[in-house]
Amino acid sequence: MDEISKGINEIQFKDLERASMSGFLGLFIHWIIVPVIFLICAVLYAAGPAGIALAGLLHVLIGILWFVMWNSYVIINPNETAVLQFFGKYAGTVKTEGFRFFVNPLYEKTKVTFRIRNFESAKLKVNDVNANPIDIAAVVVWRVFDAAEALFEVDDYENYVQIQSEAALRAMATKYPYDIIEEKDLGGVALSSHQEVVAKELRQSVQERLSRAGIEVLEARISHLAYAPEVAQAMLRRQQASAVVAARREIVDGAVGMVELALKQLSAKDIIELDEEKKATMVSNLLVVLCSETDTTPVVQTGSL
Repeated sequence: MDEISKGINEIQFKDLERASMSGFLGLFIHWIIVPVIFLICAVLYAAGPAGIALAGLLHVLIGILWFVMWNSYVIINPNETAVLQFFGKYAGTVKTEGFRFFVNPLYEKTKVTFRIRNFESAKLKVNDVNANPIDIAAVVVWRVFDAAEALFEVDDYENYVQIQSEAALRAMATKYPYDIIEEKDLGGVALSSHQEVVAKELRQSVQERLSRAGIEVLEARISHLAYAPEVAQAMLRRQQASAVVAARREIVDGAVGMVELALKQLSAKDIIELDEEKKATMVSNLLVVLCSETDTTPVVQTGSL
């Protein structure tokens, strides 16, 4: 069972570059050989019945040569390759661009492009690590680097890219929270705030899934991220509440620091002596002034404190 599993996991096909000659050289050879055979046939026709029979055989040879001529050429565009099969058996890959010629006319030629391509997934609804439903989509930039693997290791490599990319996106989205809201998420990675980290992990995950299909993933990045419509309003209120609490915390920290500095300077410069009760009153008044959301109305005391 282990041997069978090992055989399945091993890559069985790799690009084997096939030699070919210039198509123009092939045309030259054909256009030289065929007229020469025609001249020989003309001489044989003049030689009598035996020559006519031999000329018939040469006509058959001419037909075969023309068949070879028209089925032995292929045009390879830049960033393109042709995978050759001989009655179903993989025979090699031609990567040399231009007009190429083969001796064997029975090769089946399948074009595979090496150009860079984009794939954008559909918007997927998944639950993040906190079980909050989110809508997420990604853009994957990829290209084929091994044509034999792409054709023979998987059934349809373009569909394979789509399915495996979406599977990797789903798996990654369930590992992280949408945003850092809960205490347990502090200091961690969030989908909305750590885009570079998430993009790097997503690319690695997609590459691992597509490695045996002869495909290289150049980039994978989240293109859409939002809470699902049914929880969007509730999560927005939660985010707003968290933002208000964080802002209040900053205001209080700053106000306490300013009050502490004021008391230290009053004491260091001997401006006024305050007992504990007066300090408490002063601290309360300063905190009200500093932490209030509205403008305060000062009350000026003309008497003693």
